[in-house]
Amino acid sequence: MRILHTSDWHLGKNLEGFSRIEEQIKFCSDFVQLVRKENIDLLLIAGDVFDTSNPSAQAEKLFYKTLNELCDNGKRCVFVIAGNHDNPDRLEAIRPLVEESGAIILGYPKSKANIGNYSSFSIIEAKEGFTKLKFGTEIVNIASLPYPSEKRLNDIYYNFADDVDIKKTYSEKIGKIFEILEENFVENQINIALSHIFVIGSEISDSERRIELGGSLLVDKKDLPKKSDYTALGHIHKGQCMSKTYNAYYSGSPIQYSKNERNTVKFVNIIDTIKHGKLKIDQLYLKNYKPIMLFNCESIDQALDICKEKQDDDIFAYFRIKTQDLIDAEDIRNMKKLMKNIVEIRPIIQNESFDSDKQIIEINKSNISKYFIDFYRNTNDGANPNEDIVKLFNELLEDIEEE
Repeated sequence: MRILHTSDWHLGKNLEGFSRIEEQIKFCSDFVQLVRKENIDLLLIAGDVFDTSNPSAQAEKLFYKTLNELCDNGKRCVFVIAGNHDNPDRLEAIRPLVEESGAIILGYPKSKANIGNYSSFSIIEAKEGFTKLKFGTEIVNIASLPYPSEKRLNDIYYNFADDVDIKKTYSEKIGKIFEILEENFVENQINIALSHIFVIGSEISDSERRIELGGSLLVDKKDLPKKSDYTALGHIHKGQCMSKTYNAYYSGSPIQYSKNERNTVKFVNIIDTIKHGKLKIDQLYLKNYKPIMLFNCESIDQALDICKEKQDDDIFAYFRIKTQDLIDAEDIRNMKKLMKNIVEIRPIIQNESFDSDKQIIEINKSNISKYFIDFYRNTNDGANPNEDIVKLFNELLEDIEEE
C-alpha cells in the first residue's frame, strides 16, 4: 500500500496583505490529481489545515471540497489532525458530513475516530489517540497527537494518579503520551505516529508564528515515538528528516509562505510498504505557483529596469535598493505601475556622513533640532527627514515651550 504525508496547508494565508488563495486553489486541484495518479491508499495531513482559527468561508469551502475529492467515496482514507492554527472544534464540526466518505478528523489529543467499513478500507479499532485501519491484508496502527497545547496536556494528565507524572516537563509529557500510545503497536504491522509539534533542532522559517514562549513548548528528539515505522510531523514549513533514529519527518508546507522560503523546494513524502512493516520513503516535489523573488539593486534606475523586465512575470517581489536618501515617492509609484505584487521596497542607505555611534551629549534649545535630525537618521537607516517633518517638530517644540 501507499501512504502520503503532507501538512501546513494554511488555507487562507496572506503574504503581508497579498492573498495566496489563487495559489492554494491550484495546489488543491493538482494535489487531488497527484494523489489519484500515485494510487495513494492513506493520506496523512499533520495539522494547520487553515491559517487562523476563524478561516474565511472561501478557505473552508476549498478544504471541504478537496477533502471529499481526496476521499473519493471511501476509496481512500484521509486522516487529518489539528495544528496550532486550527480551531479543533471547528475542524471536527464537519465530521458527520465527511466520515461516511472516509475522512478521519481529530481535533484534540483525546479525540477518537469511529469504527466503520468503507469501499477500500475499514476502521477496526478506535480509541483516544489510537486508530487501527485495515487495507486488504495490511494493518495500519496510527498513534495520533493533534496539537498538544499545555492546557490540553494538562487535561490528559489531570486523571493521572502519579504526582511525578504531573510535574514532568512539556517534552517529557509528550514522550509519556507517545509511550502509552505505542503500547497499541503490533510488530510486523505498519505502525505510524502522527502529530503537530515543534521538535528541537528543526530548521524554521519566518512564516511560522512562534508560540513557544521561552521554549516551553519544545519537544526533545528523545521524546519522539520509539517504535514507530514512520512519524509524520507538522508545524515546521521546511520539509526535513527530523530523526533517522526515530523515523521522524516534517513534510513542510506545500507553498512558499515567506521571503526566506524562496529557495526552499516544496514536496510531500510518499511511503511505500515493502514487507513486515518495512517502509520505503520518497519525496515528490511540488509546483511553485508564484515564486517569491528578492532583488538587490545598486540604484533606483536598476530597480526600474528590473520592473520593466519582469512586469509580465507572476511573482511576489522584494526590492533592496542602495541609495543616498529615502526613495522618492514618484519612483515607488513608477515601480508599482510597472510590476504588480511588489511586497516590499526597502532603501539601503549609503550615507557616508551619517554616524550612528551613540555619544553622551548635552541637548539644549539651540541644538535640539539638530539632534532630532540625527535621531531620525539613526532610526531610519541613515535617511534624512524631509522639511515638513522638521518643521512640524519645531512647531511642536514651540508649543511645549509656550506652555
